[in-house]
Amino acid sequence: MKETLQFLFEHRTLSKEQAKLALVDLALGKANPAQMAAFMTVFMMRTATVEELEGFKDAMLELCIPIDLAAYNPIDLCGTGGDGKDTFNVSTIASFVVAGAGVKVAKHGNYGVSSAVGSSNILEHFGIKFSNEIDVLKKQIENIGICLLHAPLFHPAMKNVAPIRKELGVKTFFNMLGPLVNPSRPKKQMVGVFSLELARLYAYLFQKTSTQYTILHSLGGYDEISLTSGVKIISNQSEKIVFPADLGFERLDAAAIVSGKTIEASAKIFANVLNNEATTAQKNVVLVNAAMAIQTALPQLSWAEAVEKANESLTSKKALNAFTTLLNFK
Repeated sequence: MKETLQFLFEHRTLSKEQAKLALVDLALGKANPAQMAAFMTVFMMRTATVEELEGFKDAMLELCIPIDLAAYNPIDLCGTGGDGKDTFNVSTIASFVVAGAGVKVAKHGNYGVSSAVGSSNILEHFGIKFSNEIDVLKKQIENIGICLLHAPLFHPAMKNVAPIRKELGVKTFFNMLGPLVNPSRPKKQMVGVFSLELARLYAYLFQKTSTQYTILHSLGGYDEISLTSGVKIISNQSEKIVFPADLGFERLDAAAIVSGKTIEASAKIFANVLNNEATTAQKNVVLVNAAMAIQTALPQLSWAEAVEKANESLTSKKALNAFTTLLNFK
């Protein structure tokens, strides 16, 4: 690791193989905490290259506990986080809306590192129990339409890195990796990223795969469709910037979609949306992201049809039913 750090401090970049080996060394505890922090800091000072990101991704997937959910052909809705916008848990709620609409979901998530309340924090607060048992997860996705892949259970090698990430408390390249290292390797993905630069890197990586993908970055800096501004959308079919009106929604003020600062307040928003008792702004930002995921999974649908499917899932309480069924799953 010492040689790798010296190499990086000389403003050089790693090859795909060098990046993969470096991350394996970190994960297997072959670097001390200071070296780990220094390594992560390099990628806070500059963005990882395509080769570096691909090497990191390959290392994480090689070290993870794999799970085969190919029979269900699920989609994952996952943002990088790290956008500093403190929105409520939009993609997590949207995942239940998508499941309620009849599209299978394998949701990869983790505790918040650069935000107060991550996907796993909010779900655990409600009492959901995470599992990496294949039989349990298959029953959930088959019968409920969604299963949750809690990152620490599938990436045990990352336990050496987790305390350093927590102490740093800011986004690192691990934020960039989250959506890329779902252990079920889904063939359908909607991912939100915190910068246009990262959207471009993701596009290069996804173009090398057979994944049906949609990459999102709202121009106001959000890793999801925020409806506060235009949004860059990169998919298998096209690359474009669209505005809220183009999607059939009103433009929102940023203050309308912030979280509640505490886990209790965030949980209240979460419950209100699923009970169809949220503000119009909170409901709409979930609907537009859920609809984009539905259209990613079912590209034959028109945009209007995808929005209608998402809306029906929410208003009919199918999304709520998916959540409560998962919560009470035995």
